[in-house]
Amino acid sequence: MIRVFGEECPAFVLETPGLSYAFRILPTGQPEQLCCCARLPLETLAEVLALSEPRAFAPGNTVVYDKAHPELSLEDVCLEFSAPGKGDSREPMLVLVQPDGSRSCDFVYQSHSIDEAQPPQTPLPGSYGETGGAEHLCVCYRDRNGGLTLETHYWLWADCDCLCRRNVLVNSGEGEVQLERFLSMQLDLPERELSVSGFFGAWAREMERHCIPLSAGKLVLESRAGASSSRCNPFFLVHDPAATECAGDCWGFHLLYSGSHYAAVERSPFGKTRVVSGIQPEGFRWLLAPGERFESPEAVLCHSPAGFTGLSRKLHFFVREHVVRGRWKRQTRPILLNSWEACYFDISERGLLALAKAGRDIGVELFVVDDGWFSGRSDDSRALGDWTPDRQKLPEGLAGLCRRINALGLQCGIWVEPEMVNCDSDLYRAHPDWALSIPGQHHAEGRNQRLLDLCNPAVQDHLIDTLTELFSSAPISYVKWDYNRNFSDAFSPHLVARQQGEVAHRYILGLYRVLGELTRRFPDLLFEGCASGGNRFDPGILCFFPQIWASDNTDALARARIQEGYSYGYPQSCVAAHVSACPNHQTLRSTPPDSRFAVAAFGLLGYELDLRDLSPAQRRELRAQVETYRRWREVLQFGDFYRVRSGNDHQWCCVAPDRSRAVGLFLRELARANRPNDRYFARGLDPARRYRFRNEPKAVDVRRFGSLINTSSPIHIRQDSALHGLIAKLVKLPGEREDQVLSGAQLMGPGATLRQGFAAVGHNAEVRCMPDFSARLYFLEAVGEPDGGAT
Repeated sequence: MIRVFGEECPAFVLETPGLSYAFRILPTGQPEQLCCCARLPLETLAEVLALSEPRAFAPGNTVVYDKAHPELSLEDVCLEFSAPGKGDSREPMLVLVQPDGSRSCDFVYQSHSIDEAQPPQTPLPGSYGETGGAEHLCVCYRDRNGGLTLETHYWLWADCDCLCRRNVLVNSGEGEVQLERFLSMQLDLPERELSVSGFFGAWAREMERHCIPLSAGKLVLESRAGASSSRCNPFFLVHDPAATECAGDCWGFHLLYSGSHYAAVERSPFGKTRVVSGIQPEGFRWLLAPGERFESPEAVLCHSPAGFTGLSRKLHFFVREHVVRGRWKRQTRPILLNSWEACYFDISERGLLALAKAGRDIGVELFVVDDGWFSGRSDDSRALGDWTPDRQKLPEGLAGLCRRINALGLQCGIWVEPEMVNCDSDLYRAHPDWALSIPGQHHAEGRNQRLLDLCNPAVQDHLIDTLTELFSSAPISYVKWDYNRNFSDAFSPHLVARQQGEVAHRYILGLYRVLGELTRRFPDLLFEGCASGGNRFDPGILCFFPQIWASDNTDALARARIQEGYSYGYPQSCVAAHVSACPNHQTLRSTPPDSRFAVAAFGLLGYELDLRDLSPAQRRELRAQVETYRRWREVLQFGDFYRVRSGNDHQWCCVAPDRSRAVGLFLRELARANRPNDRYFARGLDPARRYRFRNEPKAVDVRRFGSLINTSSPIHIRQDSALHGLIAKLVKLPGEREDQVLSGAQLMGPGATLRQGFAAVGHNAEVRCMPDFSARLYFLEAVGEPDGGAT
């Protein structure tokens, strides 16, 4: 609900069931932010104005806005936006150069309108509703110093307590304006102690959460890579320092943008906290001619007083319902087998078909041919950009290969990296001016490739036409769209010198045009985003692709931390995860197959290893995994996700929306001696219902116990000997069985007591063996009908 109190200096209250966001127009025309918090009973203008801080005199050594208001210094006011020139020395939302060279802006209230509308979807994507628009408020401000109009747009999604915001600058004057910074949102919070949680990392180490107390100064969270980046995801949190999963004020911030981004959280000398987020201003300069407008990407703000889990559940709903779209929005995703770690560039039709047959035998549904299938592609230094099948590797082309894979009962998918080009390619030789590079200068390359200039409409058209032909040439069901390098020497030959500050943003606009057109032409195609793993994992890409490859790191322990990081702001229905070989190709760590599956199951399950090399017993084990995942796929992909415990022992819980079924994960990183007692704690269940809590018992390999086997053997057995291996094939120790019926209240309170853990005093079928890197999945199903009085 959006309500307006007053006329000349109105106050605006934007409300959802769990959020109150209020601001008012000061007598001088600036918008004063009043609150962004849990729902308040704001029914009268007096109640709204009571949130404003009383002012009698401006603080010492500050700039007074005008002589008529000696009490007003903008440096000590919570504002909806800020610009340089009128005394606010904190982080500005916008910075520009006026036609006369001056940099001051003085935007004051002009008008407002309220309606119900969808956010714009072009040239930048936005949130949307399937059954109608959101409540929409537009407030217009005019610049007293020049011919500029600033529009601040707000959309309320009441079903998840999310507020979306974007800004529009219109040049209504007669001279050109240089826009140097134009962020998407600004939130000023009154004095209180706060911390910031950012999600930093690198290739194969995405989404490492770092919690940083902010007692003074400024914290910057940014990407300058040209993409949203694995270095720093655009999602971040501001929260009470003592916030937990279940309690404490938390604010979450998303940005529907896939390029370089910038966010800052600054604590002023007066204790107020300013949060800004939007396009990276470093290197940005947009020339705004008379009559033109510039629109910022859409920013998302969400608040929860119920801790990190409360916030995550709202944001998961927002991404599922208001970002992801199309056929695959609610459709369960297929279990796939990807060829990359099995073949790398060693592609042949015979080998691919053998691998696909092995995948069919374990129950996968989709076979994906990764890099190496197109002409001349023997390594990563050549042929990128030439999207024609290599007839030496695939004699019947993609169409023939896909038909053969379809005949096995599998769907077929391919890998592409359309935004890139190798210099050793027919495309580059024909169009060297289509790459982002400075003519006549040395170019710093990444992965032996360059970026195509998506600022150029001709390049956009080429990609649309080429990929349309490619995707239509064979029965392709899935496309993995990769992006394997960051910007360097970013210069567009298509743009004149004065426009080179527009390159990074124009590239993203061009990308969105290409993605929008291709997803419109191929609505049934399942696209998966990828960028060396999670180098472009953001809501902007999710507007086009319903899922993203979260990381090239498939090690179970590393992936658990990575996926847990994503879970703060993204639902598991967006996170692709694979079971791979051991030793792992990224860490050289060996983890049990059960652990690799358990972590990957809390995402969109796939396999990425050479199934041809596995023994019959190993293949049977993987087939059992696939069968388990199929039974619980709906819960694991679209259930409500809860982080229960983190650290050495990870506990997660994924619960069906009707709370009738759930899956739990218990992952142990390192075992500790003589700690036999553990419990599993569920979340999100109906406390009044009873649930059958069980596992799927797995036999224990005697080799797990090493030389301890000699305490039970009548003869000496040398560890890791041929005899040891033979005994392991013939003798399987029984694994523990968990099978109890417990109330939801107990499972969420004291928890389910688990079988005694191994503590070096004996082992039998009643003992739970969980050495380093072990995991268990627990399955919960409601027993009987729900109690009508349950809450």
